[in-house]
Amino acid sequence: MNLSRRNFFTLAGASAVGVTMLSPLEALYAKRANGQVVGLTDGYGPLAPKLPENADELVGLVRGGINLGTTPVLKLPPGFSYTAISITGQPMDDGRVVPGAHDGMAAFAGPNNTTILVRNHELSPSSTGINVSPRYDQIGGGTTTIVVGPNRRVRKQFASLGGTIRNCAGGPTPWDSWISCEENLTLPAPGGATKKHGYNFEVPATNDIQVAAPVPLVAMGRFNHEAVAVDPDSGWIYQTEDEGSSCFYRYRPNVRPTKYGDLQNPEISGNGVLEALVIEGAPQDTRKNFLQYKNQPLSVRWVKIDVVDPATNATNTSVRQQGQNKGAAIFARGEGAWYANGAIYFTCTSGGNAGFGQVFAYNPSNGTLTLVVESPGESVLDFPDNITVAPFGDLILCEDGGGDSYIVGVNQKGELYQFAKNNINDSEYAGACFSLDGRTMFVNIQSPGITCAIWGPWNRNRA
Repeated sequence: MNLSRRNFFTLAGASAVGVTMLSPLEALYAKRANGQVVGLTDGYGPLAPKLPENADELVGLVRGGINLGTTPVLKLPPGFSYTAISITGQPMDDGRVVPGAHDGMAAFAGPNNTTILVRNHELSPSSTGINVSPRYDQIGGGTTTIVVGPNRRVRKQFASLGGTIRNCAGGPTPWDSWISCEENLTLPAPGGATKKHGYNFEVPATNDIQVAAPVPLVAMGRFNHEAVAVDPDSGWIYQTEDEGSSCFYRYRPNVRPTKYGDLQNPEISGNGVLEALVIEGAPQDTRKNFLQYKNQPLSVRWVKIDVVDPATNATNTSVRQQGQNKGAAIFARGEGAWYANGAIYFTCTSGGNAGFGQVFAYNPSNGTLTLVVESPGESVLDFPDNITVAPFGDLILCEDGGGDSYIVGVNQKGELYQFAKNNINDSEYAGACFSLDGRTMFVNIQSPGITCAIWGPWNRNRA
């Protein structure tokens, strides 16, 4: 399968045919600088519990004490439906079972109108791990790959990366792969890890049962990785860091990657440069008291990280401390990231005056950073984590607040609305992404580990 650059733009939420319409970034810029969102709009309408369309296939399947065949997993607006697929413990086609802790994910075009999902599993060092060969280490998590048919049922699924730890988010590339990120800095220890952790790994998006070469992408830095987003014009890779005082990074490979495996090639990435973003004309710390800059594009520059692979976990040698010593901006838990419409959108889960989240947009073409969303309170937006941009232009945010969990949309007027609610527990949403045809949104409920495929009248007016 060959994902063209044209199709990558579709995957990323940009129009494949160049339709001229107001992008979310442009619309949010256009709002008044003091136009703070103070509540939620109705969006697609009131949410109501709904059984999955494949409920008959799930009767008797109990996870977390819940019979998934008789219990509505989601609350959705009128007109929307879903299937619940690839559930923890179900058998896979490689003889293993679906691992737990579903997290970040992306969708790719597969053969015969199928969709290929590559999905992270945020498994800790103490877990049994994904036992594949080859694998990076003898502990931890990794990724699985799911081939979904046009009927939104699983056709094939298999483990595709193993031996990594806390694979939280990541991001798709224009060259047909998923970059999976370790949110962990485990060091080798007796009876534990045998290798250093804190790296990114590349996984091919393929229909064939295949385990990725477990090669750490060291040049991209060793830190608590969360997500990546690739600018298809340059091939540069932007990265978030899940720390209370994180940086926002970009990695510039020595040569522009064009296919899976290029990032593992020292001739292409060995002399790449890792940099951290510095904001010009604004405070270094964006975590509080930054609302005055909302919807204002701020100029930035980048500073080089000199030691990308620290040998220890000491704060004074960390990549973020190196960046911040040179003036790099400080963000509150950088998490989800997504490329769309010429911008890199990323979330800061606990940022803002209320402490319940921010969304920034970086524009590579003019080198500016803009705060486009700041949560005024828990009831409006509660710890945005993974992010995607829908084909119809809205930002889609997965909440990770620990209470009621919603998928929250941001329309092109900058208004927030609740699109879906987790109806079975308070576990977070993760991995929201859209099929290449734009008809299906896939998203995970992390625990007990369920992937949902949602479809409906996406173009309906969102009030």
